[in-house]
Amino acid sequence: MTPRCSEATRELDVSEPNDATFDIVILGGGSGGYAAALRAAQLDLSVALIEKGKLGGTCLHNGCIPTKALLHAAEIADQTRESEQFGIKAELVGVDMAGVNSYKDGVISRLYKGLQGLVGGNKKITFVAGAGKLVGRNVVEVDGKRYTGRNVILASGSYAKTLPGLEVDGERIITSDHALTLDRVPTSAIVLGGGVIGVEFASVWRSFGVDVTIVEALPRLVAAEDEESSKALERAFRKRKINFKVGKPFEKVEKTDNGVKLTIAGGETVEAELLLVAVGRGPTTAGLGYEEQGVKLDRGYVLTDERLRTGVPNVYAVGDIVPGLQLAHRGFQQGIFVAEEIAGRNPAVIDEAGIPRVTYSDPELASVGLTEAKAKEQYGDKVKTYSYNLGGNGKSQILKTAGFVKLVRVEDGPVVGVHMVGARVGELIGEAQLIYNWEAYPAEVAQLVHAHPTQNEALGEAHLALAGKPLHAHA
Repeated sequence: MTPRCSEATRELDVSEPNDATFDIVILGGGSGGYAAALRAAQLDLSVALIEKGKLGGTCLHNGCIPTKALLHAAEIADQTRESEQFGIKAELVGVDMAGVNSYKDGVISRLYKGLQGLVGGNKKITFVAGAGKLVGRNVVEVDGKRYTGRNVILASGSYAKTLPGLEVDGERIITSDHALTLDRVPTSAIVLGGGVIGVEFASVWRSFGVDVTIVEALPRLVAAEDEESSKALERAFRKRKINFKVGKPFEKVEKTDNGVKLTIAGGETVEAELLLVAVGRGPTTAGLGYEEQGVKLDRGYVLTDERLRTGVPNVYAVGDIVPGLQLAHRGFQQGIFVAEEIAGRNPAVIDEAGIPRVTYSDPELASVGLTEAKAKEQYGDKVKTYSYNLGGNGKSQILKTAGFVKLVRVEDGPVVGVHMVGARVGELIGEAQLIYNWEAYPAEVAQLVHAHPTQNEALGEAHLALAGKPLHAHA
């Protein structure tokens, strides 16, 4: 039975006395850390879970959940503004940021209380509130108390990065942490960074009526995605009047009477009320004693093998501190993997390419597997692609969204990449990841029945076409 919130909170404040020994000591209670704790407890292992902030980490409090709540509020604003095209007369009077923040914080609070109940009500897990440090190869110290683990999992998470010459003041020059708590809608904003975080905030602010300019040093927005997906997003952003400048590294920033002035490569300047620094997240490993205990770091990231072992006996690492995708669901899976590894279950190695990726802007981007370019690097001229335009999909017409489903396959072989652009395509990634991870051939997916009218049909139509029997599309 899940304990009430007050009971869960009381239990989370309890920690063991000095020299307590556990099967696993976990440093960090974010996505990777708490997933490892919960799975280990299921496997009858004793766990000390150490967290200096709030249980749930970045994803719950400063990342995935609050940003997606803002994006949903932005979607409501757009739907209200554009309602007449559906025959509904409505007027967008304005954006009440106090109300938006109350909605966002309510979502976080409910999830946080539920997580507290899961962890606090588990007798195999001891939650330790405080800042931990690795002081021995199997010992973590918190406020003078030591917690010894037969195994240790490093899961200390990440922080919002900045760049040399950029002094974040939390007012005119801000990070995503500050952007999530803004009490007003700025008139204009510069977003420095055209990756996932940058384009999501640009999308939100434009929906709220902000004049937005994205500045990105790389040649295209969301450069880690397939090039066709990037180009589709850029076209959509132009249509939405979201300005962007790609291939333009940052040079300097100055504060002005009304905000900030950013100078980019070539001497061009952009001015706005505020500057959001969205240049990615860095690993939180400094000062935690990792290197002193023999854990190898590279630019702050913890180096591991494919089984997430650090090279120090019985010390593992999971989540954002491990090089690769910084995604909550990657952290979840790595936490589960390590718990099962410690329990002797010999879990299958995680295929990083098989981890779904979603950018929740308008339009959304969703992908799994290899981009066309990566597939050609690996398979050469055996790569074939097919793109199904959502213009032929009934539900997408109803939603008035544009985009595509692009498949990348090996000739006479499986589908090795799925890339989608359009409203709500993030909800299609579940089937897409099964297609990639189970190494399905187009003909195998083509024989599955997809409900009509759904956007999910677009996946079926794309596979029908690639299997040589298109229905509502040309081969």
